[in-house]
Amino acid sequence: MKQPFTGAGVALVTPFREDGSVNIPLFESLIDVQLANETAAVVVCGTTGEGSTLTVNERAALFECAAARVNGRVPVICGTGSNSTSFCLQLAKTAEECGADYHLMVTPYYNKTSQQGLIRHYYTLADALQKPIIVYNVPSRTGMNITPKTYAKLAKHDNIIAVKEADPDIGKLTESIARCGDTLTFYSGNDDLTVAACVVGCKGTISVLSNVFPRFTQRLNMLAVQGDIEHAAAMQRKAVALNKALFCDVNPMPVKYAMQMRGFPVGDCRLPLTTLNEDHKRNVREAMTSFAATLTAEETDSVL
Repeated sequence: MKQPFTGAGVALVTPFREDGSVNIPLFESLIDVQLANETAAVVVCGTTGEGSTLTVNERAALFECAAARVNGRVPVICGTGSNSTSFCLQLAKTAEECGADYHLMVTPYYNKTSQQGLIRHYYTLADALQKPIIVYNVPSRTGMNITPKTYAKLAKHDNIIAVKEADPDIGKLTESIARCGDTLTFYSGNDDLTVAACVVGCKGTISVLSNVFPRFTQRLNMLAVQGDIEHAAAMQRKAVALNKALFCDVNPMPVKYAMQMRGFPVGDCRLPLTTLNEDHKRNVREAMTSFAATLTAEETDSVL
């Protein structure tokens, strides 16, 4: 089984200009910062990248830009999920033409489906695509949850190779990994559960936190994956307040504000998401300042 990456893959934000258009030059700069700080993979147009409010042409431009800028140094994982299997296939083929290494495909949302429908959805896509699929389970957003038994069935397809698990149930995650063995690679979808998830078998995190502190996040993930739980857990505890602040409102509203604090004018989110209220801004500012003061030299970003 091919493992896409080990450590922290950044769920990269999509920067917008004041007129609402995608800021491609800044997007390239964000990728450069991530690579300079040893991020293990770049995820484009996922939840944090506001893929659901981007047009197909905008997504294609971001896919192509990421593939060219990364230039094979780490995997480029493109968010190509949808609640329509046919549209998902269309978008995924576009991503492959643009240079995607992997697809990140969220479970169907709103219309949802049964567990058997999930299997048919993913098998249909996996049969038709050249690049491997990372299944994305985030029931808090989709209203859909993948069971451990379903993961075991998905794992039988050679082109379904990994999972981003954003269900915070560690017991369910443990059972899923136990059922699948080495036939699926699991990643945490929650920065606040990185260490716990890696202890039971995940190989890292697809991370929001990495947008603002990539070197810290990669180091935390690698320590956890390599089994240095004492040091990884200490880092996890240090980031508790910041991880909470980054989800004080709907993602990616808080992390975009945090990135502006770090000097990246990534703009606001697209409607229906808006900007943080003043209480939430203060929460993020305080958490960012307190956290930054705790960083050691080896945890500090080199080009931020």
